Amino acid sequence: MTMKIGELARRAGSTSETVRYYERIGLLPRPGRTDSNYRDYSEEDVERLAFIRHARSLGFELDDAASLLKLADAVGADCGKVDAVAQRHLEAIEAKILKLQSLQQELRAILAQCQGGAISSCRIIGAMRDHSGCGTGHVGGQ
Repeated sequence: MTMKIGELARRAGSTSETVRYYERIGLLPRPGRTDSNYRDYSEEDVERLAFIRHARSLGFELDDAASLLKLADAVGADCGKVDAVAQRHLEAIEAKILKLQSLQQELRAILAQCQGGAISSCRIIGAMRDHSGCGTGHVGGQ
């Protein structure tokens, strides 16, 4: 069955541009071509693209998605490496959550100081100008 790029993208909930990009970086194999030179995809390509999209929806970076695909292709291999990739990703998510919670607390504290009035006496603007708590001493925490 011949499946063109648009059909593959639609069935996997993606775009043709994304499919071409994933082909360029090696996440999807280069497809065969029809006699009229259209890309020719298979059900396996739909499954592979759906796998990548699901990994991305879970927040995995493309490099990790590629690693997971490579491991998935090694059917008889031990899944310990998959566990390690997932564990590393979970730890990164947990670290981001902690940082976001810290930012949330800081913004709540800044907003609690707001008393309205003129910008010249705005406590939020004043707090944003005070970079002593940003951890780096640079403007904007850069």
